[in-house]
Amino acid sequence: MKMFFAVFCFMLTVVSTGYAATAADYRAAAERGDAVAQYNLGVCYENVYGVTKDSAEAVKWYRKSAEQGFAAAKYNLGVCYFNGDGVSKDRKEAVKWYRKSAEQGYAAAQCYLGVCYLNGYGVTKDSAEAVKWFRKSAEQGYAAAQFSLGVCYAAGQGVSIDRKEAVKWYRKAALQGFQEAKKALNDMGETW
Repeated sequence: MKMFFAVFCFMLTVVSTGYAATAADYRAAAERGDAVAQYNLGVCYENVYGVTKDSAEAVKWYRKSAEQGFAAAKYNLGVCYFNGDGVSKDRKEAVKWYRKSAEQGYAAAQCYLGVCYLNGYGVTKDSAEAVKWFRKSAEQGYAAAQFSLGVCYAAGQGVSIDRKEAVKWYRKAALQGFQEAKKALNDMGETW
């Protein structure tokens, strides 16, 4: 809920004041140690909201927020390490931050931790562990995880092949507009 509130406040502030003023307000609060403002300032630097794009500066503010326990910042820091944005690419470090966020229940981090386990990115490949994390995320309604869980059931990765479960999870993702899930259902001769 805190994450939803942070994103809502970010967008409300942007709409009412413009990006430059928003970034300046976030900087003032971030420098006072506000974890949500630190996260939002990182978002500004990553996405060019009222500031010049600076991936290293985004990482700096994500790290400050993450060190205070903010789950979304931990996830974004993981993404930066995974892709090498603002830091050297380091999949093990990405997994470390994804896990910290995932353990707080952050659905996107749970899904991407599952992706890491499924593909052996920064960890030993472990399909059963991937399924565990996909399920945690999928049960929160995260469409990419629902699709990924469907893939695991369809292919027998980390679970026994189960067409019915695959269709169930593909359908949940498709109903949220996830295109790959719609295609998977069509390929299986199923409707969404």
